Amino acid sequence: MESIIISAVVVVLAFTVIAKSIRIVPQKEAWIVERLGKYNKTLGAGLHILMPFIDLVAYKQELKECAIDVPPQQCVTKDNIMVEVDGLLYLQVVDPVKASYGISDYLFACSQLAQTTLRSEVGKLDLDRTFEERTSINSAICDEVDKASDPWGVKVTRYEIKTIKPPVSVLDAMEKQMRAEREKRAQIAESEGERQAKINRADGEKCEAIAHSEGEKQKRINEAIGRAEEIRLVAEATANGIATIAAAIKCEGGNDAVNLRLAEQYITEFGKLAKENNTMIVPADLANVSGFIKSAAKVLEQGK
Repeated sequence: MESIIISAVVVVLAFTVIAKSIRIVPQKEAWIVERLGKYNKTLGAGLHILMPFIDLVAYKQELKECAIDVPPQQCVTKDNIMVEVDGLLYLQVVDPVKASYGISDYLFACSQLAQTTLRSEVGKLDLDRTFEERTSINSAICDEVDKASDPWGVKVTRYEIKTIKPPVSVLDAMEKQMRAEREKRAQIAESEGERQAKINRADGEKCEAIAHSEGEKQKRINEAIGRAEEIRLVAEATANGIATIAAAIKCEGGNDAVNLRLAEQYITEFGKLAKENNTMIVPADLANVSGFIKSAAKVLEQGK
């Protein structure tokens, strides 16, 4: 019976020794081993054999990048406006030994350092610029925290501001300002539209007046050319008629025809005068029509 108990104790002790000796480290983790209370080595991913009861895994450090939620805090801007700012800090352990022995809690230290640096950076800017300079604020905080965390074996990769929350009164003032700016831009756009419309109408009226004047000018030119052509044609026709009459007069019996024509016209016009007027002037030699014809014939002869 005693031998069975001893065997069982030996088996349990053997399993205990094996359990204490074998360590399997997961991927992206580093384990810090101390031997008799002093740093001995760093275990990477894989299977490792330790000396039981002498070697002890003191720290387990994750090598994956992690995100820390930086709590909201009150910051005072350069123009003395209180704003509430929170953010996210991304970091990664690059030296497990320093992360284990360089500081007791590097996560808390990095978070506090990010908060103090954030207050300092926001205090350098006016409220309006805090919204515009997010990238520069993030970069400044990341650089400062990374520089301070280097002895801790921690690499700060980036910092991101989540929200910037001004007081309610400031938000109301900013909303009124934005509304005023939108109304101002709308009025400017409307006035520019009216100005352009007036310019377009003026240009249209100008072009219309020019076109009308050009048309009137061309019309008058055409009318003048037409009247000149008419006068020329009438003059040519008159000249041709006179030339034809003159040629006819020169022919045999031409003078007699002219005398007869003049006598007919004389009698016709004198008859019209008698019909249209109550008062009529009668020539003294009314019966002497031949004398009138001879006078006209004499004029024609002189004209030749």
